[in-house]
Amino acid sequence: MVSSECPVANKNVTGKHLFLTITPPQAVLKENLELDFSDVFGPLPEDSTDVAFDEPAVIHSRSHSLVGPSLITSHSFKLSKLTLRETNDSVDLVECLEEGESSCNEAVGKVSGGVVGIEDFEVLKVVGQGAFGKVYQVRKKESSEIYAMKVMRKDKIMEKNHAEYMKAERDILTKIDHPFIVQLKYSFQTKYRLYLVLDFINGGHLFFQLYHQGLFREDLARVYTAEIVSAVSHLHENGIMHRDLKPENILMDTDGHVMLTDFGLAKEFDENKRSNSMCGTTEYMAPEIVKGKGHDKAADWWSVGILLYEMLTGKPPFLGSKGKIQQKIVKDKIKLPQFLSNEAHALLKGLLQKEPERRLGSGPSGAEEIKGHKWFKGMNWKKLEAREVKPSFKPEVSGRQCIANFDKCWTDMSVLDSPASSPSSESTANPFTNFTYVRPPHSFLNQTTSTS
Repeated sequence: MVSSECPVANKNVTGKHLFLTITPPQAVLKENLELDFSDVFGPLPEDSTDVAFDEPAVIHSRSHSLVGPSLITSHSFKLSKLTLRETNDSVDLVECLEEGESSCNEAVGKVSGGVVGIEDFEVLKVVGQGAFGKVYQVRKKESSEIYAMKVMRKDKIMEKNHAEYMKAERDILTKIDHPFIVQLKYSFQTKYRLYLVLDFINGGHLFFQLYHQGLFREDLARVYTAEIVSAVSHLHENGIMHRDLKPENILMDTDGHVMLTDFGLAKEFDENKRSNSMCGTTEYMAPEIVKGKGHDKAADWWSVGILLYEMLTGKPPFLGSKGKIQQKIVKDKIKLPQFLSNEAHALLKGLLQKEPERRLGSGPSGAEEIKGHKWFKGMNWKKLEAREVKPSFKPEVSGRQCIANFDKCWTDMSVLDSPASSPSSESTANPFTNFTYVRPPHSFLNQTTSTS
């Protein structure tokens, strides 16, 4: 899993609003930058003592994935032509000057079959970094389409024994076709690295606005939650658990719709078996994962409940050190603020049942239990999945290459990559065989989905 780890930010309570500062200290915000979304975001209640943060939010010390905005303005930058070149002992990004452009055309690291390779992309900016490598904004030379490219070092993956996770992420992404899930467009490998080329979602991180304004009104939270429920339902119908649903893994596209991303911990499951892995992010872990007694897809619905709680109240229900959070998840009752509607209370209680077999969504009808809940009364799910239900908020995006909604701690980084040693393995066999993928036309995906 490739995720970003941005510097720790601070939350300050100012009047009725909470503000998140994630710009590096040396950056200067424009004085006339003022955001007013009072028509779609709810202020903190007058009696806000139970809602406002009185401690640093744990979210700031967690890993981030393709998130962050800095300034809500268009970032303009001069594009050098950059390509990826594999050498004997490293994989580097090489700047190609106009007079030396011929060096960019070397077909190095091309995958067998001649489908797509590293020389087919120009690197524009860094937009994230994780344990195994970096995430880049790239442009495909032939079509000028903009993508996000995860570049992961095989040596680091092998050191952590995460080869199976990386293969599973690629395999799962090839099976998914849903309007609220980021799509994998291409995957390929070279001697030293793995490459996943995905949709570039540049509306930024959904929860930036949550932390900037304090919380979402129920009407707006209802649309976002419905889109998340739809995406998770699609995963479950295809035998996939996400297992890492959290704010950092939910992006916003230019139309304001949410897009689920990062399948580094996702797993294909058998309805008759339970997984015993200890995985996820502590604040969003279901009690059965914390207890290590085995979990199934119901764990995802717990995480959806935590996400909804956070959208409606401004913070997760359990905060503190990792150990304290785990104790609270297993033992403590969740306090529901009185300012929420009775319907919201009922849905949260259903999703946040500590016993997975009693949890909403774990019954015979699965996600239909959630979709039919009274909090979603009036929601047209067919129109929602056709992207015809429009959220009342849209991010400011100046174009396909706009990076204004990514934190400057990434976009200011040098695009030059670090050397990668050969992956150490006792076996000479490549553990990443059959990694190459090119997404088929959308109509083909629809046909295979409808007949399955």
